[in-house]
Amino acid sequence: MPTADAEPGMSGGTAISAPALPSQPPGERALSVLWSFAKCLAALLPVYLAGYYGFSISVVLFGLMIYMGWKHSRLEKVMRLKSAMYLLENERVFTTEKAFRAKGDLPPWVNFPDVEKTEWLNKILQQAWPFIGQYLEKLLVETIAPAIRASSIHLQTLSFTKVNIGEKALKVVGVKAHTEHDKRQVMLDLYLSYAGDVEINVEIKKYFCKAGVKGVQLHGKLRVILEPLIGDIPLVGAITMFFIRRPKLDINWTGLTNLLDIPGLNAMSDTMIMDAIASHLVLPNRLTVPLVANLHVAQLRSPLPRGVVRIHLLEAEDLMAKDTVIKGIIDGKSDPYAVLRVGTQIFTSHHVDSNLNPQWREMYEVIVHEVPGQELEVEVFDKDPDQDDFLGRVKVDLDIVRKARVVDDWFNLRDVPSGNVHLRLEWLSLLSSADRLSEVTQKNQNLTNKMTDPPSSAIIAIYLDQAYQLPMRKGNKDPSPMVQISIQDATKESKTCYGTNSPVWEDAFTFFIQDPRKQDIDIQVKDDDRALSLGSLTIPLTRILASPELTMDQWFQLENSGSASRIYVKIVLRVLWLNDDATPTTPSPRPSAPGPGMGQGGITSELNPIGPGGLGKPQPSRPQHTTPDPEFATEGVLRIHLVEAQNLIAKDNFMGGMVKGKSDPYVKIRVAGITFRSHTIKENLNPMWNELYEVILTQLPGQEIQFELFDKDIDQDDFLGRFKLNLRDIISAQFSDTWYTLNDVKSGRVHLVLEWLPRVSDLPRLEQILQYQSQQVYHNKVVPSSAVLFVYVERAHGLPLKKSGKEPKVGAEITFKGVSHRTKICERSTSPRWDEAFHFLVRDPGDETFTVKLSHSWGQALGSITLPLKEVLFEPGLVLDRWFNLDGALPESQILMRAMLKVLDTQLAVCRRAPGDAANDGSGEEVLPRWVPSHLDLRHRSGLAMADNANSAGQVKLTIGYSMEENRLYITVHSCRALQACSKDGADPYVSFILLPDKKATTKRRTATKKRDLNPEFSERFDFDFSLEESMQRRLDLSVKNSVSFMSRERELIGKLQLDLDQIDLKTGVTQWYDLVAETN
Repeated sequence: MPTADAEPGMSGGTAISAPALPSQPPGERALSVLWSFAKCLAALLPVYLAGYYGFSISVVLFGLMIYMGWKHSRLEKVMRLKSAMYLLENERVFTTEKAFRAKGDLPPWVNFPDVEKTEWLNKILQQAWPFIGQYLEKLLVETIAPAIRASSIHLQTLSFTKVNIGEKALKVVGVKAHTEHDKRQVMLDLYLSYAGDVEINVEIKKYFCKAGVKGVQLHGKLRVILEPLIGDIPLVGAITMFFIRRPKLDINWTGLTNLLDIPGLNAMSDTMIMDAIASHLVLPNRLTVPLVANLHVAQLRSPLPRGVVRIHLLEAEDLMAKDTVIKGIIDGKSDPYAVLRVGTQIFTSHHVDSNLNPQWREMYEVIVHEVPGQELEVEVFDKDPDQDDFLGRVKVDLDIVRKARVVDDWFNLRDVPSGNVHLRLEWLSLLSSADRLSEVTQKNQNLTNKMTDPPSSAIIAIYLDQAYQLPMRKGNKDPSPMVQISIQDATKESKTCYGTNSPVWEDAFTFFIQDPRKQDIDIQVKDDDRALSLGSLTIPLTRILASPELTMDQWFQLENSGSASRIYVKIVLRVLWLNDDATPTTPSPRPSAPGPGMGQGGITSELNPIGPGGLGKPQPSRPQHTTPDPEFATEGVLRIHLVEAQNLIAKDNFMGGMVKGKSDPYVKIRVAGITFRSHTIKENLNPMWNELYEVILTQLPGQEIQFELFDKDIDQDDFLGRFKLNLRDIISAQFSDTWYTLNDVKSGRVHLVLEWLPRVSDLPRLEQILQYQSQQVYHNKVVPSSAVLFVYVERAHGLPLKKSGKEPKVGAEITFKGVSHRTKICERSTSPRWDEAFHFLVRDPGDETFTVKLSHSWGQALGSITLPLKEVLFEPGLVLDRWFNLDGALPESQILMRAMLKVLDTQLAVCRRAPGDAANDGSGEEVLPRWVPSHLDLRHRSGLAMADNANSAGQVKLTIGYSMEENRLYITVHSCRALQACSKDGADPYVSFILLPDKKATTKRRTATKKRDLNPEFSERFDFDFSLEESMQRRLDLSVKNSVSFMSRERELIGKLQLDLDQIDLKTGVTQWYDLVAETN
């Protein structure tokens, strides 16, 4: 290395001044000046070319940014390399002058009982390093370079112009020997550290391309296994090497490969190189060098695993809030997820939105190849749209899990101020007998987790050795065989052996098995193009269960292949057995530190009115009823009926707007953080939605409801208008049926029916509302709610202890028709208190139930109760407030809560007399509703007896109007109701009409037919190109008919309607129900 790399203050160093410029020969000075001028010219050349060719200045700035980033990355990498070299050269001075660091960073001359120093080995490496360099130079120049040149025509001019591995030798920081596991092997852990001044340059003269490496850092733990130990020279059968974890790598590129130091490419290039190293030298991959003949190399390269660890990722607490607002002034939340790594096995959990105490409840299974050595690493991140934020990490030595069998604990997250993660780790031993297989599968069926795959009951190792006499390809050419091995949905491929019909693969594969009694091994031997099959083999796993020690090691005859085609495979099955009978889904709680109001062990210090385990009797001082907050059950329900829209803007135009098109409108409704979206109506500027939405709201000042209309497009939806309504105005009016003009657009209006529903406790009124709502039909299939359920969960008492004998951390989950709400989780206590309220919309209280489940941290069940709402209906004031016994708990386990029903009294449901009342006064006349808006014409609703028209055959709802913008008359047929049945099956109605006078029937129109429906919905619009004066001279002649066959005796005409259009305000447009007149004989 140059002396400039030496650090100041080093003893024995003498500063060597640079030679003065005048002492240089004149030729060298001239060359130096010319070189400086050339570099300046090269720097200015891109600017000149950009101006000459008229490029934007942003191109120059972009190139400058890339150059600055590359330069910064290069300087950082060179400084890291120099610092590493300086540290290795001056370990003793640096360590004694600075504070001692962690054990992993201490120099080799510091001795530890388990890691031995290897200065003697480092001295040998340093002495032999130049000769190792000579060997590598010969290997690259005389062996590797010719092989590369022969591999491609483009690389025929490749040559290594410089090979220098430098003066800095590889250092073995320490060695740890493991001899206690297997007497037929020696296991060594070598802690390697290399910060070398290696310089290798490559040139391809054909393309004037130069590239190279100048400086490499590599740090990692290399495990070397000497096995099997034999009684002959060389005493060791083979040497197996691998990195237990990915080593740390840093490369300083030169020449054309300088581009790999550009920000973004540098991490990518190092990752690609690390992936290549990992594919050969990082577990589960191994490099095996046999030293004697007749060894099973595949079994040495992929031995049976030491065991399997089942990882339960349960929860986390006190995570950092990364999604802050206003630069951290306002604390936010995080969206945490976890990444778990064991060697090359990586798993990612789902992310939990806006939660600093997430619950994952996920399970993973990992194969452990080497213990001691392998670790479980869990990293927690905050999910973000760009780069995810780091929330901490934890590492667990799997050798601890092997010794303890079950580890259920909270682990502190490192590298962050706060955070803990709860893990349950189970060591599954490998049994070579199937005696306990049934017990294992039965246990797995009882496990509950969020993973789609159930727990595995066994693993299988398949050693693919060789094949013999495979069929030839067309033209009698040798195939290039590879093997695909499949078990259920998992498929793995071997390497390809080129140009042979008797390949030797020596590959190994491992699969998790859920139930060996129901699964098969499928082996497909194919040519390298995956198209030509060379043979197949199916082996039921039941054959292996019947084999000694669950092992088959033999030749198998291939099917669909040559008569002599065979394949040699060794199959080893092992049953996964958990020695501990603990249930993985019942984790131990995290012990909390004593604090205010806490006693020893973190248990709440409030007196428990019953003894341990809840065996005492409840004390009489307990309250008998709940005491909810005065704001309990004050929420109201808003019902939004989206009816239709008119005169919307046409967005789907053609030929640059020359040809008018239509729109595909839909509506978004936003209220109190909830968004509703209607369905999309294709190609209609006057859409009919007829959709209903309901939302429970708290009466807060300033609340608004926002309506936005959009045109549905393939790319970005077009805006069709918006408007806002104040919730206070809706509550004041109680009911409104109005057209609202769209803002921010030229035209368009929306028809809404809004109702703030009064809440009453009148049970007879509930029956009338249910009868009315059963007759309502909406396009979005919503059944209007008849009541709202309020639930107040106050406290519980006498709950059971956990299986470990500790008090539980209890949470309550309230579920109603698929909608669930959870309370907070109380601190450890058998008598938790929540004081939380919830509400639900109820369709029919007579047929519905709600459930309350209590559990420890959403894991171990502590009891539940299912309450039919019928019980609430029988209570005075529709309120049920008392203690309830819990099922699945102790006999004295109870919960105190209040369930209250409020009937939603819609003003559109018309009140009728009870049958008994009608008989008393001798008349069956209806009782008028408490509120009857005249424009809704409630007198004609289907619940009433239409006494004023004895010939009434039902009603039809029409919208008739004239569009001044389109100069068209439009008639919309919405629906019919209370039609008369034409047969025992009802009727198949449709609507037909004509505008009189019309001698040629050019205005005759009809709707679609609705099968077996006496309250059909049509929602069809018909347009006529008439002037306003001509439209007012027309007479509507409408008939509702029953679709019948030619030979049918059923009545065809259901009802008729005749209407003069001059009696209607066509400019405004009228939507109204009209009576149909029945056919008279």
